[in-house]
Parts: sequence; structure tokens; C-alpha cells
Amino acid sequence: MGAVIENTSANAKPNQDVFAATLLKLAETDKDIIAVTSDSRGSGKLVAFGQQLPQQIVEIGIAEQNLVGVAAGLASAGKKAFAVSPACFLTARALEQIKNDVCYSDNPVRLIGISAGVSYGALGTTHHSLHDFAVLRAINNITIVVPADNFETEQAVKLAAQSTKPVYLRFGKKPMPLLTDDGNIGFEFGKGRVIKKGSDVAIIANGETVYPALLAAQKLEQDSGISATVVSMHTIKPLDVALIAQLASETKAIITVEEHMISGGLGEACASYLLQNGYKKPFKIMGIPDEYTVTGSQVEILNHYGISADGIAEQAIKLLSGN
Repeated sequence: MGAVIENTSANAKPNQDVFAATLLKLAETDKDIIAVTSDSRGSGKLVAFGQQLPQQIVEIGIAEQNLVGVAAGLASAGKKAFAVSPACFLTARALEQIKNDVCYSDNPVRLIGISAGVSYGALGTTHHSLHDFAVLRAINNITIVVPADNFETEQAVKLAAQSTKPVYLRFGKKPMPLLTDDGNIGFEFGKGRVIKKGSDVAIIANGETVYPALLAAQKLEQDSGISATVVSMHTIKPLDVALIAQLASETKAIITVEEHMISGGLGEACASYLLQNGYKKPFKIMGIPDEYTVTGSQVEILNHYGISADGIAEQAIKLLSGN
């Protein structure tokens, strides 16, 4: 595997910034690409898109149900609609439209959830999207993708633009470093990326939790001699069960990490597959517990719940020691 690239301002950008730049580049040569926003042109980093391609952007205002309905109508007419809105509102307020107008009607809308997880920090649980994996996993006919770094984001947007089925892409606000400089680790929907290979414990993460998982793996190796595999399981649906099965056979324990409620997300998807296929080794889901979320910045909230390099490493040691 390639070396980890440090998280510096020179090479780390928020994934939603990379989304917007990639979408603009694609739209410049594809007039069928239409950005649809719910008063989220600024937060979605689409100001430049609107200035350069004013005929390819539709502003709905703060009306997420209408946002999804209009995007579905555009998709039904052959347009490549990207519906951009904060993930917390897009996947809650407009859930019925996602279910019926997009998925049930098989309209290939690209649903873009920005400022996801606890990115909004101190704005609180009304603005946190800790439910989106769970509710969308329960709906047929949608691909759920959570890119971890700028490379995965760029590739995901390009694949979404080509998709003939509904897709949900989830992005956060924090600058994210490239996970590896190994250009041979490809990207495709439904196939996890092995960022680091190990033999003792497998850490399966997605989105912005993959980087602390990678730091945890380095810490485990340096401090405890524990060898950890780190996987960016960017696609929750369809899940890469072949890779999960391989990890189950090659390692002594599995940990999943996500910026989502522990119910209904990546961890439960992995657990369901493993349990139904006879897995009997130690397993742990790390995420936000079923409680009133503490208030603070994104980093403070995640650190509180152990979603950090130290917290993940500590959990791995406990799991391997039988505690």
C-alpha cells in the first residue's frame, strides 16, 4: 500500500468542495447535468456553478420536498439532476418524495447530502444527519455512497453522473486528506477500498471516519505491535459482502466506525451479513449511541464518543484482549 499523505492545508479540501468543482467540470461539457438546490447554493459550494452555468441550475428555496420532486421530474425527462441540500433535511423532510418520486418511480436522481453527520456541530441534533443511512437502507432501488477523501469524492461524482439508478452521496465540511498515494487502489460503487492491510483486526469505516481509523491503525502498530487492516467501505448499499467475508477469515476481530447512529448504519449492515453467515469472532460497532447527542464542534462530538484515533485504537485492544 502507498504511504499516508499528511492532513495539511496544501492537499486537504472538504469533500463537498471537491463535489462542486467536479460537478462544474462535468456540466461544462454535459448540458443535461442540472443542479437543483434548496437555498443551499452557498453551503453546497455551487456559487461558481450558478455564475458560469446559469441555465443549468434551479433554485427551489427552502422546500426540500419540492427539491426532490422537481429533480425527479427533470430525471424523468432525461436530465441528470443533482439535488443538493443539507443531509439532515434532505433525508428526513423529503423522505416520502425520495421513496416514491425517486426510488419507487425509478428516476435516476443524484441526491447530494451536504454537511452530513455532525458537521453542523453546535447547531445540534436538528441539524445532524445521524439517521440517513438507516432510512435510505430501508428503501429499495438506491445506492448509498459515503466518500472518505477527495479522490473518492471525485470518482463518486463521476460515477453518479453516469448512473441510470438513484444514488445518494453524502459529504461533510471538514478538509479531508488523501488516504493513500497508491494510484492502483481503484474506486467503484459496491466495492470497498483496502487502504491498509493487516492481520490482527479489521477496521471498516466510511466517510470522514476512515482517516482516524487509519491513524488508529498506525498507532496500534507503533505502540502495541497490532496489525490492522483499514477499509473505506464507501458504499453501504450495495455492501461489499465478499470483502467482509475475506476480512472475517483473515483477521481475529472486526470493528466498524461511522459518523451515524449505531442503529441501522454501516455497522448493522456488516453485522447482519456476518451473523447470518456464522461469524463468531469479536465484533464492535462504533458510532453515535442512542441518546441525546452532546453539543460541541464536530471534532468534540466525535471525540466524546470515541470516534478518534485514540478511541478506535483503545477499542481494538479491548476487543483483541477479550474485554
